[in-house]
Amino acid sequence: MKIFNTLTRKKEELKPITPGVFKIYACGPTVYNYIHIGNARPLCVFDVLRRYLEWRGNRVDFVQNFTDIDDKLIKKANEEGITVPEVAERFIKEFWTDAKGLNVREATVHPRATENIDAIIDLISTLEEKGYAYRSQNGDVYYRAKKFKDYGKLSHQPLEDLEAGARIDVSEQKEDPMDFCLWKAAKPGEPSWKSPWSDGRPGWHIECSAMAGRYLGDTIDIHCGGQDLIFPHHENEISQSEAAHGCDFAHYWMHNGYINVDNRKMSKSLGNFFTVRDVAKKYGYEPIRYLMISSHYRSPINYSTDIIEQGKSALERLYNCREGMIFAMEHAADGGDTPEFLEKHREEFIKAMDDDLNTADALAALFMLAKDINKLVAEEPGKVTLEASLKLFDELSGVLGLLYNQSDNNLDEEVEKLIEQRTAARKNKDFATADAIRDKLKEMGIVLEDTPQGVKWSRA
Repeated sequence: MKIFNTLTRKKEELKPITPGVFKIYACGPTVYNYIHIGNARPLCVFDVLRRYLEWRGNRVDFVQNFTDIDDKLIKKANEEGITVPEVAERFIKEFWTDAKGLNVREATVHPRATENIDAIIDLISTLEEKGYAYRSQNGDVYYRAKKFKDYGKLSHQPLEDLEAGARIDVSEQKEDPMDFCLWKAAKPGEPSWKSPWSDGRPGWHIECSAMAGRYLGDTIDIHCGGQDLIFPHHENEISQSEAAHGCDFAHYWMHNGYINVDNRKMSKSLGNFFTVRDVAKKYGYEPIRYLMISSHYRSPINYSTDIIEQGKSALERLYNCREGMIFAMEHAADGGDTPEFLEKHREEFIKAMDDDLNTADALAALFMLAKDINKLVAEEPGKVTLEASLKLFDELSGVLGLLYNQSDNNLDEEVEKLIEQRTAARKNKDFATADAIRDKLKEMGIVLEDTPQGVKWSRA
């Protein structure tokens, strides 16, 4: 498998430090609000990466953090008159509602910043001992960005350009404008922890360095996140971790592209900012997941009502294929052979995913598989043939995390009786009664399809 490494700006063969084991760190949300559709993209994309690596026989140690102490959480708590932990607990719970709705699997570990204060303090102390960190008069601790000779190697810009283009937090406490905060002395009324420098709390960047090191080790295989995190967040993580440990922080860096809304950058100021929850209420969660993986992960995605509707239609085609297979299996005779086209589509799927996690082409392979399966079902194949087809279809859709809303195959007794009455009416050529029953079932949310194998039903 090859992936595009942001660090080297080229596709590279993906080789783990330990054969058969991948250590991956993914930046998680700051839990002060509901996640928005921009947050959903890395959640879905890197969930697919993990699923694919595991499907190919690897073990994946996947760590994704929660930032549960931050200026935004403090502001939210003050606005609502509650505590910061109450804000964090509330929105972590809401995160899980959305993540499970998107069929995103739980990470191996979901560490919280507030549960890793000791590790954070230890890391800052190491940086201070090595001359990379310094304490200010007010109890803040800063990192000397220019002391790290490779600063800027991830964003591929000279320090002067980064300094000119960055939103720099100017402070009299800093030695240099590019220095960034590792530890913030607490203001009155703010949550705080005791440290050698002051009662305070960690800065944003140091959290991920400390948690990645604690749960995955000094050097990890893959660090991933949104493109917006390359600078300054990931650049700062690299400088902190490598200055402290004297070794590479991550061998591969993967970043997903931005999401636009109706071809404009999503932002609250433009009024085109959508939470996952709001979109899901109207369209369901699965079309959102489909959208997130329907394009190559490094390409920008354009969100619009039309595109979501197209995703719903595409998913319906896949669900219909699967339901057609199951219906045919229930009426098929024993026997049959494994179709020759299965291996071809499996290889096409693998080829796409091995080429920098190309989920767009992998989806195309899945749809070509569905097309051949639909043709096969029309030929009334044996059970062995259908079982082999269903197995591969479920495997590939499962790697992409799709088709997880499969309908209940059990019908109410009243519905079953109506279907039987309609079948009897058709046999007696009483088509007026049959059509009336069909219309009644449609009003009840049951859609009928007459096939050579019998009547097939689905829920509207």
